[in-house]
Amino acid sequence: MAQTEIVAEVQIIDEGDHEEILQMVNGFRVLPGNPAPLGATWDGMGVNFALFSEDATKVELCLFSNPGGDYRGYDHKETRIVLPEYTDHVWHGYVPGVRPGQIYGYRVYGPYRPQEGLRFNPHKVLVDPYAKSIVRTTAWDSSMFGYELNHPDKDLIMDTQDNSKNTPLSAVIENAFSWGTDHPPRTPWHKTVIYETHVKAMSQLCPEIPEGMRGTYAAMASEPVIRYLKKLGVTAVELMPVHHHVNEGHLVDKGLVNFWGYNTLSFFAPDNRFAWDKGPLSEVYEFKSMVRALHAAGMEVILDVVYNHTAEGNHMGPTLSFKGIDNRAYYRLTAENPRYYFDFTGCGNTLNVRNPRVLQLIMDSLRYWITEMHVDGFRFDLASALARTFYDVDRLGAFFDIIHQDPVISQVKLIAEPWDLGAGGYQVGNFPVLWTEWNGRYRDSMRKFWAGQGEPLSQVASRLSGSRDLYEHTGRRPHASINFITCHDGFTLNDLVSYNSKHNEANLEGNNDGANDNHSWNCGAEGPTDDARIKALRGRQRRNMLATLFFSLGVPMITCGDEVCASQDGNNNSYCQDNELTWRQLWELTPEQENLLKFTRKLIEIRKTENVLQRRRFFHGDRSRFSGLKDILWKHPDGRAMEDREWDDPNCRSLLLVMEGSSIDEMGEDGRRVIGNTLCILINADYKDVAFELPKHPKGQKPYLMLFNTADEEIPQMDKFYRGGDRVTLMDHSMMVLALKASINYSNRKFSIAMPSST
Repeated sequence: MAQTEIVAEVQIIDEGDHEEILQMVNGFRVLPGNPAPLGATWDGMGVNFALFSEDATKVELCLFSNPGGDYRGYDHKETRIVLPEYTDHVWHGYVPGVRPGQIYGYRVYGPYRPQEGLRFNPHKVLVDPYAKSIVRTTAWDSSMFGYELNHPDKDLIMDTQDNSKNTPLSAVIENAFSWGTDHPPRTPWHKTVIYETHVKAMSQLCPEIPEGMRGTYAAMASEPVIRYLKKLGVTAVELMPVHHHVNEGHLVDKGLVNFWGYNTLSFFAPDNRFAWDKGPLSEVYEFKSMVRALHAAGMEVILDVVYNHTAEGNHMGPTLSFKGIDNRAYYRLTAENPRYYFDFTGCGNTLNVRNPRVLQLIMDSLRYWITEMHVDGFRFDLASALARTFYDVDRLGAFFDIIHQDPVISQVKLIAEPWDLGAGGYQVGNFPVLWTEWNGRYRDSMRKFWAGQGEPLSQVASRLSGSRDLYEHTGRRPHASINFITCHDGFTLNDLVSYNSKHNEANLEGNNDGANDNHSWNCGAEGPTDDARIKALRGRQRRNMLATLFFSLGVPMITCGDEVCASQDGNNNSYCQDNELTWRQLWELTPEQENLLKFTRKLIEIRKTENVLQRRRFFHGDRSRFSGLKDILWKHPDGRAMEDREWDDPNCRSLLLVMEGSSIDEMGEDGRRVIGNTLCILINADYKDVAFELPKHPKGQKPYLMLFNTADEEIPQMDKFYRGGDRVTLMDHSMMVLALKASINYSNRKFSIAMPSST
């Protein structure tokens, strides 16, 4: 079907001759309104519109009617209203009678002088930075750029094409929603288990969900998905970006999309690609319903947010919102030539958090998602970019000061991706109190250790015990370390043990995208294999890394699909793949996948049961003032203490550690001292079998119960006991965990064993 041509009918209300002109525009009136709050605010009688722009000379509010079912429409009418007031760099006006669902945008007037950082272009309808709903996606053509494409002077010549038929449009919303008895779970950090997932990838292949509903907020709230998450045992879902994003033009030209969504256009609007009902404002209602359902199941909702850059790219990028509203305020421009942008993100631009109005935008956005959308925390993408004052990363910068002082934002979970692409951007361990961090050092150490790439035991021990060397000096505790082996960015767990090199040909960039150094090991063959020995080794390696993750001090994060051997065929940068490469098959599993899923569930169950894994303070190797026993012991496999030289010998690949449950020395919520169960962890990353001598407990001969051995493909029956002094042989590349405990009460059986004395 041919696309219907859109003819815009333009009518203008100006400040002069109010009474006569007001009667000429279908009843629309304009009053002065207020400069705050920013955005479009409905009060039941009309809407106040307020837009910040310090350098603009005039702002027109554009109201669109009859845009058609796909919001590209048939004969849409655009009514332009000049905002009559300008207060503290805010253009504002109040329009009585406008209601939620009204589609709108802005045309912003001012000089077009890119050499001075000024890129105003009134031919472009722009998205409100405070829009709570975006009703259509970008349709790429030359009108979406503020300059003439293919002109020899590049971005220096202003484009005069109207973009209203192609640009995203904002919509007025109302905040009313029936939250009922919803309340945040507020899971303490030391009891948190995070599941990183993508709204569409999680449910797209679920046969129990109606086909049209799959891949949506509604699907995330559905009974099959919540049942899966609850049975897995995680306490929080960390959703990859749900702010409204833009698919880059160069991807669309290749038939690809930005599936991950790290290309934000609106920091307030839920991405409408995840709405089941494509009607106006549906995505807001469905997102809130999803949060309410997850909370009712006891799970927190953490959002992956991208406040470091926007979808407008560099000086050759499109003009969609910020660039045409106040380019010099919103972006960090180079001082010597403001035509160009600082790029600490690799995405063309960097938001200017040094500007108070940009800081306000970020803080208002965070508060909105907490107070109106009820989310429980945020993971900040490339967070180092937000901490840059001039060029350096400043952990005492204004961004952190404001968050620490905010009574709302400071009370939720705050997670930093503690790096960016600029000089000095790698800041693992350097964020201030209140902040946790994706611990990239943990990821790298554990990958290299299990892959046999020479990681010293000194580093492995530090990561296992909570990365005290990284976080204690800033006054933080073990939960500051978000431990992970994999995340959305990079190999899946299965591919980590199946590929030595990336295979990103499907991204159509000649396999030049994605990281080259993955610390992976294919165990003897690149990709899928029928070799039984290699397949068994890969199975052990998957279990080894999952077990290491859940038996390390800190907060474990697992990535969706790792628990079922998900593969991306060696693609370590699947950001542009919206297909079965990234959709997770969690529902129809092979026996191998089912076994790994059961193993993962058991690890999480043990993690949530064992107090010694939920310590709120670091291990110090000191004797408890109550039990008289050291809180942690490190042993050579032969039972002796490790020698100094062995800690940094790359040929030493085996280790035994004891986490003493009677030496936690912390007070529980009931005011009583926390006493846990003692865990003995045997680790063999060597290429040969290694014999371990089990330590004798100082309080007497008590039996150890084997919880699991990663050499076993299936979960053991938990009926194998050992005693101190016994020699246990571990298969190459395997790990065993034993418990010395007063009682075990897991779902499949209960044991009673004498507890070491606490006196």
